[in-house]
Amino acid sequence: MSRQFIRNILVISKTQVLKPRSCPNFKTQFVTRSMSSVSTAPQRQFQLRVDPLTGNSEWVVIEEEESQQDMFPKPLLATTSYLDMLNDSPRNRAYCDAINKTVTKPCHVLDIGAGTGLLSMMAARAMSSRNETTCSTTKGMVTACESYLPMVKLMRKVLRANGMERKVRIINKRSDEVEVGVDIASRADVLVSEILDSEFLGEGLIPTLQHAHDNLLVENPETVPYRATTYGQLVECTHLWRLHDLVNTEANVSDGINLVPAGFEKSLYVKPQQLAMHCDALKEEMELLSEPFKIFEFDFSKRPDSHGEVEQHIKTTKNGTIHAVVSWWVLQLDREGSIFYSTAPKWISCPSMNRSLFPVARDWCDHWKQCVWFTPEKGLRVCTDEAIHLRAIHTNTSISYEFEPQSCLTEVGYQQCAAGNQKSQITLAPERMAIYGDKNWRCSFLKVLRNVLEKKISPICVVADDSIFLTIATAHLSKTSNVLSFLPGLREQGALYLQDVSVANGYSMDRIIVLNKKSQLSLHDDTHERKVDLLIGEPFYYGGDNMLPWHNLRFWSERTKLNSILSEDVTIMPCKGILRACAMSLPDLWRSRQSLREIVGFDHAVVNATLGACGDLPASEESPFLPFSLWQCGETKSLSESFTVMEFDFMKPMRSCSGSVEMKFTNSGICHGFALWIDWVLDAENSVMIPTGPDQRFWKQGVKLMNKPVEVEKPGSGMDKCCSTIISTFFDPSSGEMELKHIFS
Repeated sequence: MSRQFIRNILVISKTQVLKPRSCPNFKTQFVTRSMSSVSTAPQRQFQLRVDPLTGNSEWVVIEEEESQQDMFPKPLLATTSYLDMLNDSPRNRAYCDAINKTVTKPCHVLDIGAGTGLLSMMAARAMSSRNETTCSTTKGMVTACESYLPMVKLMRKVLRANGMERKVRIINKRSDEVEVGVDIASRADVLVSEILDSEFLGEGLIPTLQHAHDNLLVENPETVPYRATTYGQLVECTHLWRLHDLVNTEANVSDGINLVPAGFEKSLYVKPQQLAMHCDALKEEMELLSEPFKIFEFDFSKRPDSHGEVEQHIKTTKNGTIHAVVSWWVLQLDREGSIFYSTAPKWISCPSMNRSLFPVARDWCDHWKQCVWFTPEKGLRVCTDEAIHLRAIHTNTSISYEFEPQSCLTEVGYQQCAAGNQKSQITLAPERMAIYGDKNWRCSFLKVLRNVLEKKISPICVVADDSIFLTIATAHLSKTSNVLSFLPGLREQGALYLQDVSVANGYSMDRIIVLNKKSQLSLHDDTHERKVDLLIGEPFYYGGDNMLPWHNLRFWSERTKLNSILSEDVTIMPCKGILRACAMSLPDLWRSRQSLREIVGFDHAVVNATLGACGDLPASEESPFLPFSLWQCGETKSLSESFTVMEFDFMKPMRSCSGSVEMKFTNSGICHGFALWIDWVLDAENSVMIPTGPDQRFWKQGVKLMNKPVEVEKPGSGMDKCCSTIISTFFDPSSGEMELKHIFS
């Protein structure tokens, strides 16, 4: 199986209940299917893989037998956050210390969402240090519950490597499928677990604890963690506002295109949920409008409620506009309250609170971030010392907030728009909302479109991706055009949306056809025997916001399929893609992705290949490309100018491409890898371009970490270190994969 399929896996069943330890820079879904419910029987699961250049998907069988592992490329789990989590030393040490304090005698320990088995081994070791035992008796037993079969297979390897296979018993089931008397002999005395996401509840913590307390644990069990508290802070930040308020950002553009016209303000919207984000990256442009405040407290040793609400009045510390609530959580891992772990941003300083709740700032890591909850529309204007009425609500899987204006609190553009006459609502990623409200981005496309359409009479236009913007813009700018839109991800939902906003944008739906999945095979009929005059795309494919940059070359693949029906003077936009690269110093990202050796005394080297680690790998192995927003990756530094590696000519059918270039370093430092992205050229004159590099916050770059960091210098420094490197790349159109080789000199 090619690596690109794995990066597009819609993963099946994570460690526990609701969602996988997905890499936050890679959108995954759970679609697992298991063929056996008996823990002792051979297991089989189906995993969905998707070809990024076609969008086609297929189910792949994962067998329990080790021989089947070769079906998958080695970095099967590279896009999950397991590696980053295992490289989080403060987390590992905190859990280890708490388990050593909690497991003080032989007992039955249950590890839910066991992953590689690290917490299970900690518990087994803690018991063994007090009373040598195996898992053959009820007392002195560790049960590791893990539902995701590839992780179960990896856990077995880790246990064997550490001589723990007889001390930890694995159950390949979700914990809510485990039964006492069937899967385990008795209820557990101790629960250890780490089924937490950045929001805290998103991995199904509450239903997991409810089932465990009802069915799997003794009364008053010991738990690690023991307690958790969520905190929040009111902030002002223009960047956060742009991520969700398309109504007002579009109003500021005033270019004649109305993606969210009056009466249809909620046609495009960001799902009302907490957004995981490295808020430290925004510290310099963020105004803190309150002190940190406590929101919820969860006690792992007691059965939690499915629903909770808390109301409080938050006192503002300065004048401003509340754009968001930034939240984080603090774990108290032991009963006594001496071991803590916090996901708080580094700026936190609150003398009025117990300083033990705000441990020393941890190293940058990507598996747990802060969360952001957007306030309505433009935000809420506040005065100093204003009491803001905030209601926090938690369900089984999420936390949300509601504001009630108080005294001089003024709503700015606050609109709770009813559905009205709109037939469709489309959920967009925050970055996509910001792009659609970006004046420069819109002007670039409209400038080229306007110039092209002025020269064509009754053109046949095809939108080859999910761009509702280009569909609307084309129909709006040319009253005689006929627009055929693929909308492969939006489909009927996209068609209903285009109908909703048609009047506000001055077109009728009889000039727009949204093609169904198979319509492209009969496209010639839809054009009434005329060939296509204009083929366009952003490119943007719905649901693919977290893919690698070159996976958007699906646009080129679609263009190739349509080659026979393109007119001789067809205009293609974008007409070219330029693959660009930059050498980077990425110490934080490197640390989070580096190869594992021992973790608190347990050898984890066997997981490196599967988790896509970098550094100290065999000569035949290398770390995979992964999508990241570099501005969110902690400490970063460019060591070279950005340079062109190769170009993709969309005026010609898709083909393999290669490029080689010598790159000279412009800064001294440690080179950890390379960032690659595609700049999209819209016009034949190369005068209008859509950049997507590291300085563009709304796009992700492809990051390739090296097997070994290299100290480099700019030419003329006289330090006898590497001054340049030769970069060679190859794009394979059959797989959508990019290969990169480098030689330092």
